[in-house]
Amino acid sequence: MEDFGRGIPVDFNNTEQQYNWELLFCELYAGGKYNEADLAYTFSLGLNGLGLCATQYSSEFMDAEIFRDGFIYRLHFEKGENVGGLTKEKFEGNKTGTKLHWKPDPEVFTEIDISLDYFQTTLKQQAVINSPAILELLIEQPEYKETFFFENGLVNYVYEESSTQLTAIKHWKSGLGKGKDRADKAEYDVKAEVAFCFSTRGFLQCYHNSSFLEYGGASEKAVKTTVTTAIDSYLRQTKKYLKNETKITFQDVADSLVLVLSSYSTATSYENQTKKAITNKFINEFICDFLKHEFEIYFIEQPTEAAKIVAQILINKRSRESAEKMRLNVKKKLLVNVDVMNRVQKFVDCRLKDPSKRELYIVEGDSALGACKLSRNADYQAIIPVRGKILNCLKSGYEKIFKSEIIIDILKVLGCGTEIKSGAQNVATFDLNLLRWNKIIICTDADVDGFQIRTLILAMLFKLVPKLIINGYVYIAQSPLYEIRNKNKTYFAYSEPEKTKICNKLSTKYTLQRSKGLGENEPDMMWLTTMNPETRRLTKVNFNEKEAVTRTFEILLGEDIVARKEFIAKNGSEYMKMLDVS
Repeated sequence: MEDFGRGIPVDFNNTEQQYNWELLFCELYAGGKYNEADLAYTFSLGLNGLGLCATQYSSEFMDAEIFRDGFIYRLHFEKGENVGGLTKEKFEGNKTGTKLHWKPDPEVFTEIDISLDYFQTTLKQQAVINSPAILELLIEQPEYKETFFFENGLVNYVYEESSTQLTAIKHWKSGLGKGKDRADKAEYDVKAEVAFCFSTRGFLQCYHNSSFLEYGGASEKAVKTTVTTAIDSYLRQTKKYLKNETKITFQDVADSLVLVLSSYSTATSYENQTKKAITNKFINEFICDFLKHEFEIYFIEQPTEAAKIVAQILINKRSRESAEKMRLNVKKKLLVNVDVMNRVQKFVDCRLKDPSKRELYIVEGDSALGACKLSRNADYQAIIPVRGKILNCLKSGYEKIFKSEIIIDILKVLGCGTEIKSGAQNVATFDLNLLRWNKIIICTDADVDGFQIRTLILAMLFKLVPKLIINGYVYIAQSPLYEIRNKNKTYFAYSEPEKTKICNKLSTKYTLQRSKGLGENEPDMMWLTTMNPETRRLTKVNFNEKEAVTRTFEILLGEDIVARKEFIAKNGSEYMKMLDVS
């Protein structure tokens, strides 16, 4: 790490009777001792003197080169011990700054490989908050270089993080404020700046003394409270609420607000040493007053933008409330026991209650239900029929999906809820532990209609309960394409190559016919080909790339008609023999 500042102090500290480099590198909590009067440190992330010292002690080695006062100073540490003291050489040039090179000690840390993403995120944030500083990330092997520079700081960052902007980006800076957290505490200085716009997506980050507040604290609470109150006040003044309508929440605002806040103070109270959240009461009050004043003026001076903002917030609010209402209704329907008092139409349960042994067959039509019911093992095999082609869940909104009786019935029988979200709301809490089955087996005819029904069922599971597929609970029962009879023996072929192979092996006369639909099979034949674990063929449904699977479903069942036509033109010939045309 290298900077081009003034170079860290290394000279003798008369007050402490130690060298400043010893205080900085070797003594905990000594950071403020070396020059308390230096006004450059008025607003600082921390002067406790822990970071550099802790890093040095937890490193396998650390080398420091310090350029200042026309000299280059060098220090070397190994396992927390200084080796060789401080060396000093005359340096020709005006260069100043500090260069540190260290390696985390594997005896201290269990993992010392730091991801590229961490460096990129950290340097980007620091470039934003310390604009117009230029930060460079250099990696020697493999060679890589990336520069982080935000000329206009927060404004550039907000522009980058907002997608379709509903309003122009605003940038406000506060004056210096003075206050105290309690009457018996000392007074300290605070200042802040904020940049924001309203967009089609939300993004909120707060920084204090150049540090990203991952967990927010006082400043983030101030933003949430003030922005929500300001918009609610404007909605009431302009009478945009419907009669008896409830107030907006910050979640309604957060879905569209892109805001970055940076604050500084001369005294800061952090929740802990990681400095991920601050707790100062006065900082919270200062930011609240600052934002309240600016938003009041903004809404008066920018009525067009204000109208866009409140219209979007009301859309967010009403969508959230609609989703919550649907969530409660769906949860009430799904998370119930399927028993005599709550029977699912035409569902045939099994006797065993142990989910690790139970199998659910989702079959095509009532005729298949009858055949499977007569041929199954009633101890552990249950059946639910689908009546024709179910709703295409990829083309349908959640409200329409949850009005489908058969989809609700299937989800009831599964018992584990759904994973879908509408906005930020779970429609029904998904719990894999509540799943009542070890295998969910889709069983349809081996024809074009059967394939389409199977695809629709898979799309429904993929959209509503994808973890069942990811965790390997979903299977497809392979129905035979052909029955090949030779004397008193019957062979089943599940593909054209398999049919050819069987026919070539039979030396005597045989009969060949397309396999009947599931509903036309005799119970013993159904058991043999589809339900007997010893002889059936099941294909486990799984996927590695969710985006690729989503794209495939979109081609097959989505709105992309052009892509579907191209897919059919490219692959349709492989399925011509399955079409029932002459």
